[in-house]
Amino acid sequence: MNIGEVSAASGVSSKMIRYYEQTGLIPRAARSASGYRGYVDADVHRLRFIRRARDLGFTVEQIRELLGLWNDRERASADVKALAIGHVDALRAKLREIEGMIAALEALAERCHGDDRPDCPIIEGLAKNDARPSLKTKSRRFGKIDELLT
Repeated sequence: MNIGEVSAASGVSSKMIRYYEQTGLIPRAARSASGYRGYVDADVHRLRFIRRARDLGFTVEQIRELLGLWNDRERASADVKALAIGHVDALRAKLREIEGMIAALEALAERCHGDDRPDCPIIEGLAKNDARPSLKTKSRRFGKIDELLT
């Protein structure tokens, strides 16, 4: 199969297939005499596995670990479960951060009149010049929504 056929069969774009080859998530495809990549059914199966893992938000490194576990018939399911539970915990932490961002933005938007006047609590909240964490900090930054409101 060529890269277009594998892309259609796996649901992974040709660009991502090339990327996964570069990162070693899938083995480099054999090349024909004319230089085209050639794939087999096992490649499609592996790409579907990767796509499903990406759909669940696993990182490339986590997928590499999952692939290693998938290929290890001697693996302990506890290892797979630990990786999945760790990912669930990380997703929950991200969810809390996003919920904090939403609450902060809603509070700022509620204070904004949204009219023709130039004063805007949203801009003022974002422009604050203090030592408090910015919206891009990866810490527990939204424990106090009041930081943006004071």
